[in-house]
Amino acid sequence: MLQNNQTTSSVVTEFFIVGFPGLPPKYYNLMAAVLLCIYLAILTGNSLIVVLFIIERSLHKPMYLIMLSLSLSDIGFCTVALPKVISRYWFNDGYLAFYVCLLQRQLIHYFGTLNSLIMMVMALDRYLAICYPLRYPVLMTNRTMKIFIGLSWATGFIAPTISSMMTVQMPFCGPNLILHCFCDSVSMNQLACADIRQQSLISYGIATFVLLAPFSFIIFSYANILVSVLRIANAQGRLKALSTCTTQMTIIVIYYVPRFAVYTMPYIPNTPLNSSQKIALVMIYSLLPPLVNPFIYCIRIKEIRQFFLKWFVQRNRMNSRFDGVTFS
Repeated sequence: MLQNNQTTSSVVTEFFIVGFPGLPPKYYNLMAAVLLCIYLAILTGNSLIVVLFIIERSLHKPMYLIMLSLSLSDIGFCTVALPKVISRYWFNDGYLAFYVCLLQRQLIHYFGTLNSLIMMVMALDRYLAICYPLRYPVLMTNRTMKIFIGLSWATGFIAPTISSMMTVQMPFCGPNLILHCFCDSVSMNQLACADIRQQSLISYGIATFVLLAPFSFIIFSYANILVSVLRIANAQGRLKALSTCTTQMTIIVIYYVPRFAVYTMPYIPNTPLNSSQKIALVMIYSLLPPLVNPFIYCIRIKEIRQFFLKWFVQRNRMNSRFDGVTFS
C-alpha cells in the first residue's frame, strides 16, 4: 500500500516508481510502448556491436575494445532502468522492495560511472594515437587496453557503493513514492525522514567528481590532439587525423553536453522546469547515447562499414545463385 503521510511508527519496505508525475493515465500505454521500443532498439543495436566484435577478427583492436565495453555498459544500464518503468505504465506494477530499489540505484550509478570512465579511456586512446603515432602500437596494445577497461569496470563500483552505504543507513519511515523512472540517489534521499544535508552534499560531491574528473582529462586530451593536428603541414594528413577521432568526439559530446545542460539549467534565470520536465531531460540524456551510438559506429567506422558491405555482397551472390537454379 502506498504511504503518503510521514510517520515514525511505520517503516518503508518497498517503493513505488511514479515515472513522470504529470503524465495523464490515458497516455500510460503509449508511454510504455515508446519506452519498450527504445529499449528494444538499444538492445538490438548494441548487441549487434557485441556480435560483430565476436565474429569479426579485424575488430579485435584497442579502439573496438572500448566500443565493446561501451555497448555492454549501455545494455546493462537500460536493462536495469527500463523494464520496471515499462511495467509500471503497462500493468501499474511499479513496486520495488527496499533492497531491490537500492540495488537498482547502485547499478544505475555504476553504469553511469563506468560510461564516464570508458569515455576517459577513449580519450586516452585517441591522444596516444594522434600525439604519439609511432609509439602508439607499443603503448596501446590489446593487453594494455584490456587492463584499462578492466580497471574501469572494477573501480566504477567504488563511488556508487560509498553513496549506497550512506543511503542504507538513512531512516525511511514515511513517503515511498519515487518521483522518477528508476531509483537513484536524489529520489531516494528525498524520502528519508531525517536531516540528510550532509549525505546529500557528499553524494553531490561524489557525483561531481565522477563526472568532472574524467571530463577534465578528456578536455586535456582533445586539446593536445587539436594542437598536434594543427602542426601537421599536410592538409590531407590533418583531415585524416581528425577523422580518426570524430566518432569518439561525437559520442563524448552526446554523453556530456545534455548532462551539463540539466545540471546548469536550475541556475539560469527564466528557465523553470517542473518535475516531469526534469525527469524527461534525465531520460533523454540517459537513453540518447546508447540509442545512437551503434548507428554512429556503423556510419563512421571504416572496418564496420566494410564488414556490412562484404556481408551484403556475399548475400547478393548467394541470392543470384539461387535465382539461377531451375527445379524440374
